[in-house]
Amino acid sequence: MKIGLIADTHMPGTIDALWPHASSAFHGVDVILHAGDLHTLDIVDHLSDIAPTYVSRGNGDVGIIDERLQDTWLLEAKGIQVGLIHHFPSPARKSPEHLEKYLVKHFGEVLPDVLIYGHTHLEDVRTVNNRLFINPGSPTLPRNQSLRPGTLGVMEIAADHVHTRLLQLTDHGIEEHEEFAAHVHPR
Repeated sequence: MKIGLIADTHMPGTIDALWPHASSAFHGVDVILHAGDLHTLDIVDHLSDIAPTYVSRGNGDVGIIDERLQDTWLLEAKGIQVGLIHHFPSPARKSPEHLEKYLVKHFGEVLPDVLIYGHTHLEDVRTVNNRLFINPGSPTLPRNQSLRPGTLGVMEIAADHVHTRLLQLTDHGIEEHEEFAAHVHPR
């Protein structure tokens, strides 16, 4: 299963439409997960033309009502539970215990094996206690700075293996930013 990962598009406001090469990065994906702060449904409609799209409601999405938006999502892919949320504590800065408490608070009894989150605009992929945390960054406001091409991601799931590529958008296309492979054992 191939999944497109995007967050913090802030559109319109940053730009009116996603750069064409950003959209082409999702060619052939089975589903797209947007980790919030979209501001209007225009980007969701655009992404939904590429593949089914699920969005976690961000702090900038207050008042947007649509069945594709929820505070959190928990989806099953090849036996692996994939969670989607906008705001999540940084796995680089918080203890594993703090992360677990936050997961339980927002996901209840069934916790994700892989969590996609946004909010910080800082791309990051890391494993903590056999749980994979992925922030694809922002394609429009990378590192919470000025408007310029940023990052997004593509994740492939096969059995207990998750392969993630973070992609750097440029003025001329897409470059590989970082590549990660992790074994995830469903709980």
